[in-house]
Amino acid sequence: MPTSPPSSPQPFPRRNLPQLLGDARRWFEEALLTAMNAAGGPPVTSAQVQLFAVLDTEGTTVAALARRMGVTRQTAHQAVHGLVSAGLLEQAPDPASARQRLIRRTSAGERAHHQAERLLQDLERQLAARIGHDAVNALRAALEAPWGPAPTPAAPSTPAATPPT
Repeated sequence: MPTSPPSSPQPFPRRNLPQLLGDARRWFEEALLTAMNAAGGPPVTSAQVQLFAVLDTEGTTVAALARRMGVTRQTAHQAVHGLVSAGLLEQAPDPASARQRLIRRTSAGERAHHQAERLLQDLERQLAARIGHDAVNALRAALEAPWGPAPTPAAPSTPAATPPT
């Protein structure tokens, strides 16, 4: 009885752009966290790094942080609490609202933020050495270009008539 040839392995499907962007973000976050730990910085999580990235200099409410991070208020509050406990953030009254508090960096938080910015610049240089300066410049240009608002689904077309049953 003849045997059929072995089937060739199926190639992995092409990864979509959001997956690739997520991988790139994780590359930077993991390298940043490792470098900060090696430099003796306070231990922080990825969520706390994200929070620092979206925090305004003058302070930001937890609700605004949650929106910018794309997480729940509870998740943002947990990240804030950890950073307050580490001495990197503080809570201050919001002059615009007696019911809200502003989250802002402490002096130690400012030092950690500046250290992270320097480390990210170094990581960008390392990436350029790996994939080329032109590729990094093109990537930066594409990501900085105005993309406009997120597309909305097209209006549904008139439904086809359903045949009687």
